[in-house]
Amino acid sequence: QVQLVESGGGLVQAGGSLRLSCAASRSIFNFNRMGWYRQAPGLQRELVAVIGRWGTTEYTDSVKGRFTISRDVAKNTVSLQMNSLKQEDTAVYLCAAEDLRKGIWDSWGQGTQVTVSS
Repeated sequence: QVQLVESGGGLVQAGGSLRLSCAASRSIFNFNRMGWYRQAPGLQRELVAVIGRWGTTEYTDSVKGRFTISRDVAKNTVSLQMNSLKQEDTAVYLCAAEDLRKGIWDSWGQGTQVTVSS
């Protein structure tokens, strides 16, 4: 497992942008994938974006074209650039790491709140 610390959340108007960052306590290259989940009140946790060990990315349909996940392996950080934010993007965003051997998401950050106002 790894310690993950998110930053960059906040309050933004619809149409605005935010950049989330996740700092890992050890090399992110040791994990199969790094990702961002989000959880809104009353809803299931949703996988928003992932970046694989070799740099491939995937996004949930609702954020395609608006969000971009990236990483800096040397700095052990993963970022999520969020543009054209909508009210429905409001949620707690959590950074997570997928164990290379077990293939499960078993490392989680505490989360950072993103609130998009009208």
